[in-house]
Amino acid sequence: MLLHYITNTPISVPHSYSAFSSHQSPFHFPKAFPQPSHHPSPLRQLHKRLHVCSGMDNIGVSPKKEVAVAVDASIEEEYASLSKLYKEFTNMSTIDKAWNYKSPNGKGSHATFSIGQPNLFANKKKKLMLSSFISEDSNGTLNVQWSPFPIEITGASVMVPSPSGKKLLVIRNPENDSPSQFEIWGPLQLEKEIRVPQSVHGSVYVDGWFEGISWSSDESLIAYIRIVIAGKVKGDWEEDWGETYAGKKQPALFVINIDSGDVRAVDGIRRSLSVGQVVWAPTTKGSGSHQYLVFVGWPSDTRKLGMIYCFNRPCAIYTVKAPSFGTEIKENSINDVSVINLSQNTSSAFLPRFTPDGKFLVFLSAKSCVDSGAHSATNSLHKIEWNSEGEPSPAKILDVVPVVMCPEDGCFPGIYSHNAVSKPWLSDGSTMIISSIWGSKEVIISVNVLSGKVSRITPSDSNHSWSLLAVDDNKILAVCSSLIDIPQIKYGSLAKDESKDATWHWQDVSSPTSESQEKVKSLLSSLQFDILKIPVKNVQENLTKGANKPFEAIFVSSKSKHEACDPMIVILHGGPHTSLLSSFSKSSGFLASIGYSLLIVNYRGSLGFGEEALQSLPGKAGLQDVNDVLTAIDHAIDMGLADPSKITVVGGSHGGFLTSHLIGQAPDRFAAAAVRNPVCNLALMVGTTDIPEWCFVESFGSKGLSTYTEAPSPQLLKLFHDKSPISHLPKVKTPTLFLLGAKDLRVPVSNGLQFARALKEKGVEVKVIVFPEDTHAISRPQSDFESFVNIGVWFKKYCKK
Repeated sequence: MLLHYITNTPISVPHSYSAFSSHQSPFHFPKAFPQPSHHPSPLRQLHKRLHVCSGMDNIGVSPKKEVAVAVDASIEEEYASLSKLYKEFTNMSTIDKAWNYKSPNGKGSHATFSIGQPNLFANKKKKLMLSSFISEDSNGTLNVQWSPFPIEITGASVMVPSPSGKKLLVIRNPENDSPSQFEIWGPLQLEKEIRVPQSVHGSVYVDGWFEGISWSSDESLIAYIRIVIAGKVKGDWEEDWGETYAGKKQPALFVINIDSGDVRAVDGIRRSLSVGQVVWAPTTKGSGSHQYLVFVGWPSDTRKLGMIYCFNRPCAIYTVKAPSFGTEIKENSINDVSVINLSQNTSSAFLPRFTPDGKFLVFLSAKSCVDSGAHSATNSLHKIEWNSEGEPSPAKILDVVPVVMCPEDGCFPGIYSHNAVSKPWLSDGSTMIISSIWGSKEVIISVNVLSGKVSRITPSDSNHSWSLLAVDDNKILAVCSSLIDIPQIKYGSLAKDESKDATWHWQDVSSPTSESQEKVKSLLSSLQFDILKIPVKNVQENLTKGANKPFEAIFVSSKSKHEACDPMIVILHGGPHTSLLSSFSKSSGFLASIGYSLLIVNYRGSLGFGEEALQSLPGKAGLQDVNDVLTAIDHAIDMGLADPSKITVVGGSHGGFLTSHLIGQAPDRFAAAAVRNPVCNLALMVGTTDIPEWCFVESFGSKGLSTYTEAPSPQLLKLFHDKSPISHLPKVKTPTLFLLGAKDLRVPVSNGLQFARALKEKGVEVKVIVFPEDTHAISRPQSDFESFVNIGVWFKKYCKK
């Protein structure tokens, strides 16, 4: 059967190789592969399914009439059914950000929400803004008034309200050579529009790790990061920061005066320093009229390795004088500036935030990542005193919250956060509010930066996950959800009593978005979930205490009791130093709603369990994590939760590495498997990925950093091969679905294709789908849609109830 390679340009794979499941594939045939006349167009099939799902066709075309010759009618019906169901999930809007401001009369607050909604036909994500007014009556009852409709923001790459909430910055970056537009909006109208030519300035870029837009306190200046997008003109090659940053040149720092429209580059920053996360510093006495900017810098004197999701890159917090816009300053003059490293005594410092009184600069550190090479690990929180007299200078770094090595049962496991709202402070000026991972949940914690006291302020008796949106005075906006509960906006207020331990009161904020999600809520209402503690099998004396402690798995199942267990999907996260949390997931909700129980495994090495447990995995990837997954499966079987003959497995990236290992090391355990951009051959990946050092660290542990080389020896390549899933390939017999992003720089598409070719060569059932415009995440709306519909159909084909 014909595999539909969905690429806009040919992949150098023989057409005859591509076999397997011809009827379903998204988007386009490459021109090099003629489209058989007896098959419907893949793009037309996708649009056909979406049309049937849309509810606009009142005639109701029977799927059987749409089946082409040689296509299995029952499978086509399965696609149509699952497409209709998953569209209910994908249509759901998500709350991405929020801003909260006190009303002018001090009674209640205004909240503005940035909402995202996938548009399957356009293959883009819509950006919407929705406003509300929230107040409490004398009895503490919450009153919420919403604007009648959300407003779609078209063509805007970023929206940032000013500190007072009275102005809104909207930046539009056209795809052609037209000028970038800076729009300053007031309450009723567009107040200012400033155009900056791209040919001189480059594109404003605020996604990812280099994110940075900051208003000055008087709201007259805006500091921002720009990255020049490389053109198609041939020339000297310049290395970029890898995955998701392909073709984007060095980030640089600029300031724009919104009154005059003048734009000035910030002088004194060496070209080898990539900048991001800029904030304005408090006014410094005795420094004349100069203001200072504080930013994070990543040096790139040697090779640039991939940046996204990699917190082991050394970085520091710097300060520099902001450009002067005085009339006495000539256009081409260079200010007498110097960049000062404020965090010289640590290898990692990021996310700078000033306390409201300006006395301390607080920041997070991923030093444990830099030292070990793990891409993510347990963070620490620090502060330095801000010099309010004269020029800022480096100061002693003071610990606020250290790395937690081995938490006691149920106690704070450490900080696992790489984000912070722009204003994270309560009214006392010293309590910081952040989201963090705590086991298999996300929680909101408060940190007193003077005493170092950490408190969990979201309910401790709930398995739901909570994500922080905004803080204003002693009011918090958050989102609460679970794998069986759609996201709910929560409004938190600090109790008025003067007790020693502050208590928080949380109330639901009724949202108009929930009215369109009744079908999903109905589907989820039949499900239940629990977080299982999985004892480590074969506790080892040579491991640390934290590494021998139980890990966790989230189990989602039907509330209805059946004589036989539902088929079970084992879901594995990537990283490996990330986590899959109890928060709502469209894809997991969809898979659970089609009759599967889910076992979501946070094996040792995951975030949220202390540093000792996390650091137990590097050097043992493909062994310890594989054994943990098999232990979790056995635990579920022993509890009577799973039928050993009806188990499937899915994972992406390192989760795909695990999945590929499992079907080789335990070939009789799984009825079917699905992998998304999997690591299958470390010996191939090490020479093609944007993160080659990852291969060394996860394969060799603490020796990985010293072993790292750009030219691995034959002996090293053999070790990589031996630690890879491909070394177990002769034993694999599990039908496997491959979902691959053609533009993946993290795990290049060749890794998955090589493994799929080898499986086909030995007669294993395989299906391969390549998404031509997707990177590592495979997150474009159509790609996500096609991925999980295909996973659902693939598992139903091989693992029926």
